[in-house]
Amino acid sequence: MAAAGAGWQLPLGSGSVKMDAKNVNSGPVFALVTKSQFAQRFREYLAREGILDVRYRVQKLLDSTVALPVLGEKLTEQHLQALRESLPPETTCTLTWVQDPVPSKAARVQSPARKLSSELQRLVSGSEGRWSDELADDLPRSWQRHGDLVLLSEDSFRAALWKQLGPELWGTVASALGARRVAKRGRVSPDGVRSPTVTLLLGQDGWVEHVDNGIRYTFDVTRCMFSPGNITEKLRVASLPCAGEVVADLYAGIGYFTLPYLVHAGAAFVHACEWNPHAVEALRRNLELNGVQDRCQIHPGDNRQLELRDVADRVNLGLLPSSEEGWPIACQLLRKGTGGILHIHQNVESFPAKALHLHSGHLEEQQLQQCPEQAFSNRQEDQRNCRNPKDADRTDSGRETPAAMARAEWQRWAETTGARIRILLQQLHGKPWRTNILHIEPVKSYAPHVDHVVLDLECRPLS
Repeated sequence: MAAAGAGWQLPLGSGSVKMDAKNVNSGPVFALVTKSQFAQRFREYLAREGILDVRYRVQKLLDSTVALPVLGEKLTEQHLQALRESLPPETTCTLTWVQDPVPSKAARVQSPARKLSSELQRLVSGSEGRWSDELADDLPRSWQRHGDLVLLSEDSFRAALWKQLGPELWGTVASALGARRVAKRGRVSPDGVRSPTVTLLLGQDGWVEHVDNGIRYTFDVTRCMFSPGNITEKLRVASLPCAGEVVADLYAGIGYFTLPYLVHAGAAFVHACEWNPHAVEALRRNLELNGVQDRCQIHPGDNRQLELRDVADRVNLGLLPSSEEGWPIACQLLRKGTGGILHIHQNVESFPAKALHLHSGHLEEQQLQQCPEQAFSNRQEDQRNCRNPKDADRTDSGRETPAAMARAEWQRWAETTGARIRILLQQLHGKPWRTNILHIEPVKSYAPHVDHVVLDLECRPLS
């Protein structure tokens, strides 16, 4: 698979680098990993731009590279370009997540997590309660911050004692974390629109504003989802060459990808489809906040009922765990004369490989019956885009590493998807099409042996 750009590589998934640390109460953080000889240059630049995350230590890794923690919400494509240009040819650096960052000396003294623990111990003691290991383990280990609102994880504050403290508890939490409003996340509702179950514990409303890569997003945390783990894909979308193109975003949400296409990638126009009415309202506000409302049409409701066709140079299908239900409408939206590119999101399981392989073989056999010359042509193209195993992908005993096995599953899924899209396009237009795997982009680890990946699939009609 190709790198994201000359001199730059995005991560293979959440947790590509892991640092050892004890008693760390923060969640994963973004980091740039580069060779030690470039570390000081990177550090000075990041500090000057206000991107270096001073809450955590710069860490030297076992392979002599250096991980520099950064503030992901402030990192932009322009920063990445500047760093690329400062590196010698053929030199890369990696953008990744650090699961267990080591706090800096200053952060260990006055970290928000430590302050929260101290303030809550004082509150419990003042209420004639007794602090215990159970309460300590029930404190949040990570949280999201959106302006003056802190969003707590669902696995925190579950002990019975917290309910006895009443509203004073949430006032103490807000004070310790430097917030004015507090909300707590629950499970995503199985209502078809992925509505979050979020309870507002302190404050009058849940509307917040978040800035990513210079783009302003506003949304109601009690009504809409926001996934900070997709920042690498939003940065990649922002760097795509979309000047003059018409893009269709089938699962627009509040504008996660619609806005990068418009603000940074230079798309001429975007058709944004979304059926969650709360997300539609947030999307309208976000288009106006960023001054691009005249270059976007929102299509509320079920995108499977969309009558639009033959308009798009590029279609984004950003739905998990699978966007398969949107594949037919994506084919309908592509320009029938010239085709275009599909960006297909999927959660791909690393195991079992056998089922995917058999499914792929069945599809190839089906396509051979329908269009034997086209199936052979596409198989050759897919093989050219397949990454050959290297020595680094095998252990000392000669077995493939878990990362290599995962990449093989991504490739098998991509080939299967390409074959299915070809069949859909042929059935739609009554003539053969070709598909070409341009790139497979790993976004993050979704669960053990399950990776969120994006397939860039080129689709063109055959003359």
